[in-house]
Parts: sequence; structure tokens; C-alpha cells
Amino acid sequence: MECGDLELGQLLTAAEAAPPGESVDVVAHDLRKRFGAEHVSFLFVDLIGRRLVRLAAAGGEAADRAEPIDLRNSVYDGVLRSQRQHVEPDGEGGRRVITPVTNRGDCIGVLEATLQSVDDTVLRQLRDVARALAYIIVTDSRFTDLYHVGRRTTETSLAAEIQHQLLPSAPCCEAPQFSLAAGLVPADDIGGDTYDYTLDRDTLHLSITDAMGHDTNSALLATLLVGALRRARRSGCDALKQAHHAHQALLSHSRGLATGQLLCVDLDTGRCELVNAGHPWPLRLRDGTVEEVRLAVNLPFGVASPTSYRLQELQLLPGDRLILLTDGMQERGASAVDLASVVRDTRALHPREAVRSLTAAVLDACHGNLKDDATVLILDWYGHPRRSSDESRPGPRR
Repeated sequence: MECGDLELGQLLTAAEAAPPGESVDVVAHDLRKRFGAEHVSFLFVDLIGRRLVRLAAAGGEAADRAEPIDLRNSVYDGVLRSQRQHVEPDGEGGRRVITPVTNRGDCIGVLEATLQSVDDTVLRQLRDVARALAYIIVTDSRFTDLYHVGRRTTETSLAAEIQHQLLPSAPCCEAPQFSLAAGLVPADDIGGDTYDYTLDRDTLHLSITDAMGHDTNSALLATLLVGALRRARRSGCDALKQAHHAHQALLSHSRGLATGQLLCVDLDTGRCELVNAGHPWPLRLRDGTVEEVRLAVNLPFGVASPTSYRLQELQLLPGDRLILLTDGMQERGASAVDLASVVRDTRALHPREAVRSLTAAVLDACHGNLKDDATVLILDWYGHPRRSSDESRPGPRR
């Protein structure tokens, strides 16, 4: 075992021994002991990816934690977008190092520390520490609200609190065959949108839904809908059977209506089976051209009339980008945004950055005052690594 591996193992052991809310203190102690680091802190990315919230290690400036930092055009924004470290003088003879803290493509935040001496070995070890911190935070968030609270920069309504618990714990995921990212705005009030994904051994399951109504009624309807979909999915149901289970759940409990799009992507072939229940058509970027995928549209879930859902097929090709939307991305003030142009302009970006650009465009068009949820999920398809050479297969964008 190399020395660096031993030190990393000791860091993980120390983190496990500490209370779950003291991960940053454990990392700061490790960096001070090994490198004499000062001013160690972790900065969270907030729920909509527009601000950072600083969590200083014990003994740091308490005021740092109170004021959110605007992410746009900041040095932190550059670090998160590029996924590369940033090093600059601290003005007192030391070096300020900012390192991305990312887990499977999900940008959790950045680790910031000041050191008197920096070389390639130290930078590499800081990257290792940041990678370990990502896993520590993901694990510790099961046991403390500290990291959930850290991602909030506005007051959250009861409906939003309910509905955010329905979303996956990470809005981004990377695998050899794909990268995906999703975003939902606004974060402080909710009108019924959800997205979901999970990865089996051979299938990627995706869904995007919009429960009718607003406030807690829509949040409760969304809870029933997502619960029914997950129960069906975890029982081994395909997209068609998931749709039937969701429809029956809404009918049985008379909760209302919801639109949705359910997808099952074969990780080996890229063949996608999907059901559209009254939902807006997806967009597809292929070879530089953006077009709507004109699916057959079935009735929404919960419509009290004879209905049957149609299982449709879509073949994904390496290099495809598939964009799933809710109507909040297209209606009212958001209709002023040329979504196809934004999709083209952001084609070279990682899905998480493209999501940020799309939701920011909608927020700006609505002057920050959305009348409905606006949700987007982007899937980049690379193809199965065994079927494409490394030279020809598109890789994750950065």
C-alpha cells in the first residue's frame, strides 16, 4: 500500500469515528497535520446551482457561513464547470487552492484551503482528499440534516419540503454508457414537478412527472404518483406496467391528474422503451440538430375513462442528447426562451451545466418569478463501451 493510500485510509477511519456533522473538521485536521493548511472550508452548491454556502471548519470565521456567495462568473463557478483545481496567491505569501468535490458527476461543492507550499504531489493529494470528502458527505447526509440545510439559500414551503424528498439524492449521475443531470426550479415553492432515475445492471430507468395543482395538494399527489412508480419499478415492471400502476393509484385514491414520461433504456443497445402520459415531447440533439421527438401522447395518469398506455420505442445513438421537460419550461413567461437555441449553444457542455443554462434562461425570462415549476432532465448517451472504441465513443463532457 502506498503512503498516500494509507493516509487516505486514515482519513476515512477518522471520518467514520467522528459525528456525522463534523466531516469538514476531520478533513481540516488532516490537511493541517499533513500540509499545515489554514482557512479550510467546504462550500455547498445550493439546490438550483446559483449560489454557494460556506461551511467553515471549527475555529473558522462564523460569518463566512451566513452569507451565500453568488456562483455566476466566480472563481468557484470556473472550478465546478471545468472540474479542475484552481490555485492562486492568497495575498499573504501562501497559496489558495480550490478543489471540486464531486461524486459520480454530481457537483456537491468545493474544498478551499490555504497552504504555504504547493507542488504537484500536494495538489494530487488534495484532489484525493476532495474525492474522499464527497463520499463522506454522501454517507453522512444519511444521518444529519446539516448538508441538506447547507444547500438551501431561501425559505422552503411545506409543499417544497415534501416534494424535494421525492427527488433522487443526487441530481447528476455518470456511467460508462451515459451522463445525466436534472434540475427543478424554483426551489422554495412547488407546483407538482418531479424527476427520478435509477440504474440497474442492464437498464437505466428515467421519469419526469407533473402533478396537477399547486401547494400541498400537488405535493401529496406527486407523493402518491412517485411512490406508485417506484413500487412498480422495484417489482421489476417495465415502463408500460409502471404507467398502469401509477394510473390505478391515482384513480383508487381520487387524488387528481398527472402527466408523465417514463423511460427504460437498455444499457447494452441504447434501445429505449417509453410511455408518454399527456406530457410534453422530449427534445433530441443529434449531429448538431435539435428536434422534437414526436411521440404518441396518451391520456394523463388518473383520467377516469377507459384508457390504455402505449409502449413506444426510441433508439439512442452514441452522441445523442435527450432533453425531457415539463410544461413550465415552455409556457407563460418561459415561452420567450428559444429552448432549441439554448440546447444547441450548450451542446459541448456537461449535462449538469446545460441544465443550469436552461433553467437560468427560464428564470431570467420570468424575472425570477415562475408561476409553475420548470423541470428539465438531460441524458447524454455514449453507447456501450464494449461496442465502441475509446477513440470513437463520445466521453463525458466537462
